[in-house]
Amino acid sequence: LFVAMAVENNDNQIRLYSKGIFLGYRRSLRGQMTHTSLVKIEGLNDRKDTPFYFGKRVAYVYRAANPKLGKTRVIWGRITKSHGN
Repeated sequence: LFVAMAVENNDNQIRLYSKGIFLGYRRSLRGQMTHTSLVKIEGLNDRKDTPFYFGKRVAYVYRAANPKLGKTRVIWGRITKSHGN
């Protein structure tokens, strides 16, 4: 997973990204909500640092077996809120 960020410079726009790990789906005791994923962003250990990432785009990049549609595929998402402590 990659978290896309854009930082404006005087001349041009620089693209930055942070790696993340897909932890699983948001869940209750007996069921899981597959429309919401939990992501651990690399280097983010404190909850008060999370508002910077709200609204940022997330890309899940994976390799696919069928080369007709391309060898790599991407699922896009967005960070909406923090979870846990």
